[in-house]
Amino acid sequence: MQQVAIIGAGGKMGYRVSANMRKAPYKVSHIEVSEAGRNRLKELGITCVDADVALPQADVVILAIPDNLIGRITHQQVDKFKHGAMLIALDAAAPFAGELPDRADLSIFVAHPCHPPLFNDEVDPAAKADHFGGVAAKQHVVAALMRGPQSCVELGEDITRRMYAPVMRLHRLSVEQMAILEPVLSETIGAACVAIIKEATDEAVKRGVPEQAAHDFILGHLNVLIAIQFGILPGAQISDAAKKAVERSKRDVFAPDWKKVFEPDAIRESIYMITRH
Repeated sequence: MQQVAIIGAGGKMGYRVSANMRKAPYKVSHIEVSEAGRNRLKELGITCVDADVALPQADVVILAIPDNLIGRITHQQVDKFKHGAMLIALDAAAPFAGELPDRADLSIFVAHPCHPPLFNDEVDPAAKADHFGGVAAKQHVVAALMRGPQSCVELGEDITRRMYAPVMRLHRLSVEQMAILEPVLSETIGAACVAIIKEATDEAVKRGVPEQAAHDFILGHLNVLIAIQFGILPGAQISDAAKKAVERSKRDVFAPDWKKVFEPDAIRESIYMITRH
């Protein structure tokens, strides 16, 4: 039986992974240094073990560690990893930035959730309320084998499906492609645009629009606009007047060369800020 260790098992992401991995056909050990995290795991009936005990036996080590700590922690523990073990990072930032130990015998696999899609078929209230996924709502995932033999792919993907369950599609990508998706597409662009939308909504409220009316209006319109732009509604288009407003506002709101954030140097700079600060 494969042995799996989870570092940071009681943290924000680690707790969800730990909960899902209880049903996995692996012997799972949980490593958590914080008292709060240990207490959270006790709610799942999980007792933590020391890294000195778990890591030398682990065939797979899941790194449920914040991006800015993953490099320091993995280098502190590097001598404890079993020969030929596979490290699974839950984000592409640290692997892309070269933060993980450069031990040739260690395989590196990266897996990240897409989160439940905006347009889905969920009807269960618990699933509809599971916006992050990994609890009740179905989601897609992306994964990449960064280093190691192809024999690691099947094991890495099986663990990925289990720790992010319930999973629909699993997309095999490269770590470089995953770095384009996050931080660039999801955070540099997506989160920034959403922040602007929220600031604009707040501005509408300041100018006299009732807050609930503003929220209902923009969230409803976003539902339609996103469905149209992403082809969820085949053949549907925004009006000619809306198209003119879009072109004008793109000139006023966005820099003409905004796509430079996808260039390799820009990606490296963004990831540097995530992993080093």
